[in-house]
Amino acid sequence: MRLSTGLPVPARGEATFSSVADTIRDYEQAGLDVVWAAESYGFDAPTLMGYLAARTDRLQIGSGVLQIYTRTPTMMAQTAAGLDMVSNGRAILGIGVSGPQVVEGLHGVPYDHPHGRTREVIEICRLVWRRERVEYQGTYYTLPLPPGQGTGQGIPLKLNVHPLRPRIPIYVASLGQRNVELTAEMAEGWLPIYFIPEKASSIWGPALKRGLAKRAPELGPLEIVAGGPVAIGEGLEHLRDHYRPRMALYIGGMGSRQTNFYNDLISRYGYEEEAVKIQDLYLAGQKKEAEALVPASLLEAITLIGPRSYVKERIAAYQEVGVTTLSISPIGPTPAVQTIEQLRNLVDAL
Repeated sequence: MRLSTGLPVPARGEATFSSVADTIRDYEQAGLDVVWAAESYGFDAPTLMGYLAARTDRLQIGSGVLQIYTRTPTMMAQTAAGLDMVSNGRAILGIGVSGPQVVEGLHGVPYDHPHGRTREVIEICRLVWRRERVEYQGTYYTLPLPPGQGTGQGIPLKLNVHPLRPRIPIYVASLGQRNVELTAEMAEGWLPIYFIPEKASSIWGPALKRGLAKRAPELGPLEIVAGGPVAIGEGLEHLRDHYRPRMALYIGGMGSRQTNFYNDLISRYGYEEEAVKIQDLYLAGQKKEAEALVPASLLEAITLIGPRSYVKERIAAYQEVGVTTLSISPIGPTPAVQTIEQLRNLVDAL
C-alpha cells in the first residue's frame, strides 16, 4: 500500500509555496509516495505540479483533479505529457467532472453528459500519447472539426514531440454508479472521496464489478486511492471534530439543492435525514448549526484518528477492500513528518 496526501496551498499571508515544496520534500523522505494537487476553483494544478517536479525526486505527482470541462481533451493530454516530461515519468493525470456550480459559474460552459465526455476524454488522451494523428469521431468531441464548422482548414495532427511515456496513468474521481463503472473499465485508478471501507461493497460493489468485467488486461488491476485525516495517539478522538466544517461545507454547500454529489453519498451511507438538515442549515447561512449536525459516527468512519492499534486496524480495513494507496491528511500535535513515518511503518508491517 502506498501513501499519498493532498498538496497544502498556503493562504494569503502564510508560508510561500517554496516552503510548501520544502515540506513535501520532507514528506517524500519520510516515506510518502504520491502528492495530489487540487484545482477546484483555486490555483491551476499543473503550475504547482511542475514546480513540485523540480523540487522532488521520487514522488509521483498527480492532479487531484483537473476538470474535464475546463480544457479540450487534447490540451489535457498535452498538459499531462508536459508534466510527465519535467517529472521524469512521475505524473498522474487525475480527472473529474466537478459540478454545475463551478463548471457553469466559473468557466461558463454547459455541464452536460459527464459520463460520455469522461470516456471520450480518456480515449483522446491515450490517442495523443501514442503519438497517432488525432482523428476522433465521438458523440461529444470531433477532431478535427467536421465540415461546416469553423474555417474548414483543420487537419489531423499528431504531437510534434515524443511523450516520455505512451500511456500516462489516468485516475478518475467518481462517485455515481455509471462513472464508477466507467472508471473501473477504463482508468488506471479511482479517486473516491469520503470512502468508508465497511460500506464500499454495498455502495459501489455492483458498479465496480460491471466495469472490471469490461476492463482491458493491459490496464492492470484498478488502483484505489482513499483515506482521510490521521492522528496517531491516545486521547486524540476529539480531533475528529476539526473535520466538521469541511464536512458541513461538502454536504451542505458544495453544490446546489439540485446537484450535490457529496450530499447524495452521505445519504446513501444511511444519513438521509442528517444530509437534508445540514444542507438546509448551510444554505440558510447557519454554518455552525450545520457543523453541529454532522454525525460523530460519520466523522469516525472517514478518519483514522486514535491509538496506534486502532489506526492499524483502520488501515487494514482499507486494504481489505482493495485500497492500494492510503490518502492521508496529518493533523494533531504530532509533526506531520513523524505521522507519515509512523504510517509508513504500519503499512509496511501489514
